[in-house]
Amino acid sequence: MAQTVFAPWEDPEQKPLIEFRNVTKRFGEFTAIDDLSLNIYEREFFALLGPSGCGKTTMMRMLAGFESVTEGHIWLGGQDIISVPPNKRPVNMMFQSYALFPHLSIWDNIAFGLRRESKDKAMIEERVEEMLRLTRLTKFAKRKPHQISGGQRQRVALARSLAKAPKLLLLDEPLGALDKKLREETQFELMDIQEKTGTTFVIVTHDQEEAMTVASRIAVMDEGRLVQVDTPDVIYEAPNSVYVADFIGDVNLIAGTAKARQAAPEEPVTAPEAPEAPAPVAEKTAPDPAAQAVPLTDARLPAPNARGEWLYKKVFARFMGQRDLATPQLPPPSPEELAAARKAEAKAAAKPAPAPAPAAQPSIKPGGIVIDWAEGQPPIIAANGDPALDGKPVTLSIRPEKVTIDLEKPDRPNVLPGKVIDIAYLGNISTYHVELASGQMVKAQMVNARRISNRHITWEDAVWIGFTETAGVVLEE
Repeated sequence: MAQTVFAPWEDPEQKPLIEFRNVTKRFGEFTAIDDLSLNIYEREFFALLGPSGCGKTTMMRMLAGFESVTEGHIWLGGQDIISVPPNKRPVNMMFQSYALFPHLSIWDNIAFGLRRESKDKAMIEERVEEMLRLTRLTKFAKRKPHQISGGQRQRVALARSLAKAPKLLLLDEPLGALDKKLREETQFELMDIQEKTGTTFVIVTHDQEEAMTVASRIAVMDEGRLVQVDTPDVIYEAPNSVYVADFIGDVNLIAGTAKARQAAPEEPVTAPEAPEAPAPVAEKTAPDPAAQAVPLTDARLPAPNARGEWLYKKVFARFMGQRDLATPQLPPPSPEELAAARKAEAKAAAKPAPAPAPAAQPSIKPGGIVIDWAEGQPPIIAANGDPALDGKPVTLSIRPEKVTIDLEKPDRPNVLPGKVIDIAYLGNISTYHVELASGQMVKAQMVNARRISNRHITWEDAVWIGFTETAGVVLEE
């Protein structure tokens, strides 16, 4: 049975858990958050992504109550919380430094918040044991923070944050202190814990891969504004601006001027042809015995068998004579016939071979636009571009993995010659930096399915890069 896709933001009847309504935050003359509105739904793993200084941490601190709101409102679970103090909000925050108490054991660190609320002792023990099992830390319960690894300390901080069962958990760069391999492993642990608890997670990060991995939706921010809010695949494959395309992942950006392409011609509607009348069937007549009679010649006589030979010799040979059973032989060719045959063979050999059929052109989707991007270079076909952009400056955004690289000219709708300037070997893939005739640098990626010694493209090679007419996204300047 197919699993239902989690997408409450697409359901108009779903009410958001968190609502930013025209929120502005100023620090003196500086505007950190500028008239921002955003909805975050229950059980979401939501990521705030952007460069340093874009306002993502300020948003998180306003949610936690550590920063006041200059203008606007923040609603959590149907309640306006801008006047609610931090300790009264159903929100917990996990800091990048983890902020664990070094003199307390792992067990006591997790129980700290519950004890501050004077919870029942039995309830505290039950909840702490549950959190230890959830984060797989049961055997480390009696250890101090300095006696466990960085990844385990991160899980202790997470368990302490979840112990009070908050409606919302805020994570400020939670994996920034971990090495790459441990960070990748912990990302999946975070996702698993969030799914099991059903808690809404809001994570602040500048790591694009981290946001793409863990988040159900991503908000890309710039200078206190939301540039695009959508699922990771849409933000990567269909960015709404050059800024988002350039910020998320690796990308080639080719600027030029759009020109509308001809749409597919409409096929004329023709009336169906009337069915042909069946041919008249000739009347059958009795066969003519005279017409069917065939003269019996020597060529049609069957070869005699042994009994027929005996009968011929004993009966018919006396008045018909002996039969000549030898196979007739053709006479040898004359010298004139041999000379004529040799002349014909020589003439056939001297005749030029027929020209090969022209190579089939790639089938290109009609419509869209072409982009004039460099003088003396062929225009780029973008069949998914809007013809209404005719005459306007545009930028083609195309990811390196959608660009092919070959030594021979490939059969692709868009093909450009260039030279390999640099190669970045990343183990599973290699990224080729190719300089085109115009000076534009383009990156193409190739999966390393072969061993190093078998790779056929190297530095300074003259190559062809190619991509389909729908591989890129056309963005307005």
